[in-house]
Amino acid sequence: MFDATRPDHAPTDHPKVKMGRVGILLANLGTPDDYSYWPMRRYLNEFLSDQRVIDYPKWKWQPILQGIILTKRPFSSGEAYKSIWNHDKGESPLMTITKDQTAKLRDAMQARYGDQVMVDFCMRYGNPSTKSKVREMVAAGCDRILFFPLYPQYAGATTATANDQFFRALIDEARQPATRTVPAYFDEPTYIDALAKSVEQAYAAMEIEPDILVCSYHGMPERYLQQGDPYHCQCAKTTRLLKERLGWSNDQLVSTFQSRFGPEEWLKPYTVDHVAELARQGKKNIAVIAPAFSADCIETLEEINEEIKESFEEAGGETFTYIPCLNEDDSHIAALGKVIEDNLKGWLD
Repeated sequence: MFDATRPDHAPTDHPKVKMGRVGILLANLGTPDDYSYWPMRRYLNEFLSDQRVIDYPKWKWQPILQGIILTKRPFSSGEAYKSIWNHDKGESPLMTITKDQTAKLRDAMQARYGDQVMVDFCMRYGNPSTKSKVREMVAAGCDRILFFPLYPQYAGATTATANDQFFRALIDEARQPATRTVPAYFDEPTYIDALAKSVEQAYAAMEIEPDILVCSYHGMPERYLQQGDPYHCQCAKTTRLLKERLGWSNDQLVSTFQSRFGPEEWLKPYTVDHVAELARQGKKNIAVIAPAFSADCIETLEEINEEIKESFEEAGGETFTYIPCLNEDDSHIAALGKVIEDNLKGWLD
């Protein structure tokens, strides 16, 4: 159906082209190819050189990054990745999970639309690159591409930079496909329902019910909020909608922010400090969920389940339960599928 053909009424010497398919390109943050020094350094260099992530002037930031941070941090980050690495498959958990999500969504979309769609994934940093996957989709006959950053809440350092890279990839295409980008889905009912179900299932399996649920979101500098980034507001709404869907009161859950980097003030409260404060207040049993992450990664498996857990226990906490990301759970795949179908309207109905 999608073999290369000449356009109607074209001369016989016109090159054959493939057309007529819709590409659905999922995008996540990225992962190093390995946890050894040089792969870690390449990955961190690409990530920390992104001015959507660190917006200091290049003349000020690059000497610090190249001369200090990238000399030491690949070792510590490599050790952290090694502790969570999927050694059987030779890849990070984020890569494994993203592959599984893509496979399930491919099955769901092809069951819905048949061969009209092509589903794949890319990473903003590292491999597979956004550029390589855009090239593959165009070569396969995708004259329309739906680009889907897998971040429930919009932030300049996540959604926007993924979109930037997608648009950069289009620059090199002789025949650019029509494109759409999927907006943040922080208040999508099916996503909220999937989150709530994950909480309910986790609580049902616990011997001791937590005193409070900590919704830990990735942090960002406070000034980004003042500059108009809607991330903080969207996180707050996700927590509120989750609370309402669970039928809970305000004192049963709290929003916090993790992964602080650098000397600036970041969004507060900081997860690592707040869980310790909860323990000192007598809340000895807590659960933590990470609603800003579509897949478990270094920030959840190592930072939450090791560093933040340690902070809680050292302050007198007793039971710490991390509720995994939605990952490839069927309810999550259904939610992502609903978002995709909504954004394909007019292209495929």
